[in-house]
Amino acid sequence: MPSADKRQRQKENARLAREAREAALKKRRRNRTIRNAAIAVGVFVVAILLVTWLGGGNKKKVVASPSSSSTPPTTAVAAAYPAGCVGTVPKTTTKPTNLKAPAMTIDSSKTYVATMTTSCGEVKLALDAKNAPKSVNNFVSLARLGYFDGLKWHRISTSPPIVQGGDPLGNGNGGPGYSTPVELPPDGKYPAGAVAWAKTSSAPDGSAGSQFFIDTGDASSIGSHYGYVGKVSSGLANVQKMAKLVPASGDGAPARPLYIYKVTISES
Repeated sequence: MPSADKRQRQKENARLAREAREAALKKRRRNRTIRNAAIAVGVFVVAILLVTWLGGGNKKKVVASPSSSSTPPTTAVAAAYPAGCVGTVPKTTTKPTNLKAPAMTIDSSKTYVATMTTSCGEVKLALDAKNAPKSVNNFVSLARLGYFDGLKWHRISTSPPIVQGGDPLGNGNGGPGYSTPVELPPDGKYPAGAVAWAKTSSAPDGSAGSQFFIDTGDASSIGSHYGYVGKVSSGLANVQKMAKLVPASGDGAPARPLYIYKVTISES
């Protein structure tokens, strides 16, 4: 029969063994908890990274093609207004598109000057009432109605070199609702500064509505098909500033919006 001391040692050893097992079990549980927490954090981080990569903050990713160089891609910068030009947007007004051709109201023996306020400054047009009374009458009538006020210069071209406006729709497809016959240039030419009526290719030569163009260079190569109005008497440099905003295609809407703010007519 074991002595009392031996029985005491056996109880103590059993207690120590039990405590060791409990300590080991607690350690395993603690390690498992830490491991599970680490896994959860890792999964959360990966999920966040995946969402960020896929969503990109609603920004499209730029992927270089196999043939591209290592030079970082550049972002196109919108063309700046030339010095002296402004981006002020005029008050929106609706122009009639169902007008009738105007009756003759001008006096061909008088002098008519149109003063245009534009996005790039003032431009004066000497209207040739002597050689083109019908054409000038159409321009003066529309200007006195305020028809051109607030309209866009909707087209700039390098070939032919022109700036074009007078469209109530602002896209090249609008007009006042009529087409009226007007005079062609007496010399058949369109030098820099010439003012003429635009027309569709199907319209007869010398037709006018409300769209007109100003030549920023010699455009005589277009042929004598377009109604003659007159010429720029001052401010051609301002028209040529507008021409600097030609689109990359060489023909189309300006790279920045350009406007005719107001046209006034003086008669003497």
